[in-house]
Parts: sequence; structure tokens; C-alpha cells
Amino acid sequence: MTKRILVVEDNDLNRKLFCDVLQAGGFAVEPVADGNLAIERAREFIPNLVVMDIQLQDVSGLDLIATLKGDADLAGVPVLAVTAYAGKGDEERIRELGAEGYLSKPVSIGPFMAAVRGLVEQAEQDATAH
Repeated sequence: MTKRILVVEDNDLNRKLFCDVLQAGGFAVEPVADGNLAIERAREFIPNLVVMDIQLQDVSGLDLIATLKGDADLAGVPVLAVTAYAGKGDEERIRELGAEGYLSKPVSIGPFMAAVRGLVEQAEQDATAH
């Protein structure tokens, strides 16, 4: 079964790049440019993974991660946080909110796909373990 990935990224080039690479990797992708729509789209799309930009225009990716993790239906969906503003302590703070993965921009395709596949496989293993 094709794994579904929600890509929350307000930068058009980054969003297109992530989506193209993921589709080439065999994933079904749902792009979201507006962070305010991310939770609603996640509920409709039921993703196996959310790729979350932290620096969104209208809403903080950190708030969206907290909302996802607090939602009974979405709490188990792994989040790969992607941010251009990787300061000291950022990764720790982002992981404390519940993000299972973290990459700083610019993102290289190899590590990005490795992180995506690792998180999707881990979530699958966790689901079959329950």
C-alpha cells in the first residue's frame, strides 16, 4: 500500500522539491502551503508522515506539531521537522514537542529520503507491534 506524506511548507520551491522527490520515491503526497490548513488536511488525508516546515508565514510549525500530537487521531503520525533556522537547542525543543525527526535546511535529498523512509518504517513497526 502506498504510504501517504503530508508536506507542510510555505516556500513554493521547497514544497515542490519535497513533493517531487517523495513522489519519485513512490509516496503519495499532499502539499499544504498554508499552515492554517495543515491540521484539517491531515485529518482528511490521514498521512503516514508529516513533513513540517517550522518557519511558516501565518502559524508556527512548533504549534502545529503540538496540535498534531495532542489530536487523538493524529498523535501517532510521525513528524519530520524541517527548518532553516537551526539554532542551538532548536532540535531538542522540536523533539520535545513530539517531532520524531529533524533536518535543517538546506536539505540534501539523500538524508531527507533516509529520514522519511526511516520514520515511515518505524511507524509501521510500531503499529504492527500494538
